[in-house]
Amino acid sequence: MKITKFQIITIAIFLIFLVGGVAAFALYKGSSSSTTIPPVTFWGTFSADTFNSYVAKVNTNLSQPIVVNYVQKNSATFSQEFIAALARGTGPDGILIPADMLLPHYDKLVAIPFSALSQRTFMDNFIEEGVIYLNSNGLIAIPFTVDPLVMYWNRDIFNAAGLATYPKFWDEFTSLNAKLTSKDQNGNIRKSAIALGDFTNVGNAREILASLIMQAGNPITRTDNDGFIQSTLKPSFSPDPTPAVTFFIKFVDPASPNYSWNRGMPASKSAFLSGSLATYFGFSSELKDIRAKNANINFDVAPLPQLRSGGTKATYAKMNGFSIVRTSPYADAVFQVISILTDPANISELNLTLYLPTVRRDVIAQGSSDPYISVFNETALISKTWLDADPQKSRDLFGTMIQDITSGSKSSYQAIQSAGEQYDILLREALQ
Repeated sequence: MKITKFQIITIAIFLIFLVGGVAAFALYKGSSSSTTIPPVTFWGTFSADTFNSYVAKVNTNLSQPIVVNYVQKNSATFSQEFIAALARGTGPDGILIPADMLLPHYDKLVAIPFSALSQRTFMDNFIEEGVIYLNSNGLIAIPFTVDPLVMYWNRDIFNAAGLATYPKFWDEFTSLNAKLTSKDQNGNIRKSAIALGDFTNVGNAREILASLIMQAGNPITRTDNDGFIQSTLKPSFSPDPTPAVTFFIKFVDPASPNYSWNRGMPASKSAFLSGSLATYFGFSSELKDIRAKNANINFDVAPLPQLRSGGTKATYAKMNGFSIVRTSPYADAVFQVISILTDPANISELNLTLYLPTVRRDVIAQGSSDPYISVFNETALISKTWLDADPQKSRDLFGTMIQDITSGSKSSYQAIQSAGEQYDILLREALQ
């Protein structure tokens, strides 16, 4: 079998990943309360104010406080700055970034071996989305925070239409449209049941579309039997992503009875806040912002709708995780710091501060009487993401695919196939 340059690069990355991880943890003995942990530096896209406050809170309960120098970076320039710093020999000891930004940096990180944290313990303690950090050599990261997509729904709009509850399945929107979407005498939409089908004014469109695709059982990217990462965003892949894409766009077709949205309408979040949109698909972290921008809106939160049959329960979630940089001379210390910061007792305090669900199963199992946190935790258990080449580039790629279909410039098959092929190119570039 002929091996391509991309395959050689992928194999090399995972060999480096394995050798670097074994060497870095060769002397690992576990953390010790009687040993002072040396100061370590983390870079990340996570809020510096929140992180530093959290570390300060954790230190109040430690006999030996940890010292973490945290530097917040812009997500748009993180990769460039990180690579440049490593080239100068001035890189951080660890990083804290979203899971879908991690792939291009695999060769720069240390695998946490299962001798330090067993696969069984990891899977028992952390939510399903954390599995994306697993490979045969160990863990590329440890989950820290998760922020899943949920459905915000306007209780007054539903009540006025005689609807007692929110939709649990996507197919319910077919009947809901007839009751919740209204148009004027010229056919202009005045109130809408759902905002889907466009990337220009549908908030979180990339993440909603990804959720639909993953619910169908398509992982968007996968590692094949030879260890190579490839796009599954192709009609030839099973499960085919086409039905998910078709559902996403049917709400912008003026000839469809499902027509409820178009690009001439305001941003979906603004429409929801003004009371002209019955449902809004946003992140758990948007709750505070929605409250702040319209204290009078009578809304509630529910899990993202799912497929009625077939597929798998899933919702996209932003997951931040800690990783150890391969060039750090303090790999053991970084791991001990990560262990402390992701300890269930400590991370529970963080979740209360952020008002977000937790990444830990053992904490979720304790339950919550908070009406919103209980929904967020339920959603976190089915949260998923994928190994992305670059979140902004995939967003642009998905948006072009949708525009090609809705404009009629390409058939669904052509647009999806083209997107899948272009995505393979992006994945190869990410690993170069």
